[in-house]
Amino acid sequence: MNRPHPPAEPADHTDVGAYALGVLDAADAARFEEHLAGCDRCAAELDGLLGLPPMLADLADDGTGAPPTVATLVPTPSRRVLGGLLSEVAATRRRRRGRRLALVAAAAALIVGGPLATLAVTGDEPQPPRQTASPAEQMYDSGGRKHTAVDPVTKVTAGVTMADRPWGTSVALRLGNVKGPLSCSLIAIGKDGDRQTVTTWAVPYGGYGIKGGSTKWSRRPLYTNGGAAMHRADIDRFEIRTLDGERLAAVDV
Repeated sequence: MNRPHPPAEPADHTDVGAYALGVLDAADAARFEEHLAGCDRCAAELDGLLGLPPMLADLADDGTGAPPTVATLVPTPSRRVLGGLLSEVAATRRRRRGRRLALVAAAAALIVGGPLATLAVTGDEPQPPRQTASPAEQMYDSGGRKHTAVDPVTKVTAGVTMADRPWGTSVALRLGNVKGPLSCSLIAIGKDGDRQTVTTWAVPYGGYGIKGGSTKWSRRPLYTNGGAAMHRADIDRFEIRTLDGERLAAVDV
């Protein structure tokens, strides 16, 4: 009674030598050939073993009368079959390499984009990327009427815009010509004298909005925003003060 054979195992990298010598049965050889089409490692090893069977055959027929070796007892894959497999592997490698190069080129185009792409096409000087406006800056620019002031003592410039909200008033601040390091707050002062802190922030050593500043960040004004629980009509003015209480600027509204 014939017992059923166990399920075939997948081809292994160690089958290279057995395939080159021709000792794999038909099923194992077919599985290895499928594996070979996608395995660069096995293809390279097999390419280096192509001359092994003829060498073994020569040793088997050395005139000594010794029994023939396994190389003379079993058929080896023909040079034409091996050549076809290796050609298929080489074509697969080229296709993979082509896909990798295409992906690299696409990624490079996405990375460089904008100004560098313009340089490659036109040879012009690349322009620095535009600075994206922060939400506070967008709020300030689109907030309608702007109330501004320059403090006569500190020379700090300040501007505010306001918008009514169900909970009170949202406020956006633009601050310039202020040097650090400082910790500051924007305070809303009501017509009844009530004082509420709208927001706080830190000014680094380089400052904000400094004409001729050492970095582009120090040359840009500070934009920040917050809110007060007062209604817009109840606000008399805003003050910018350090957390130590020093007034830097005041803006009447």
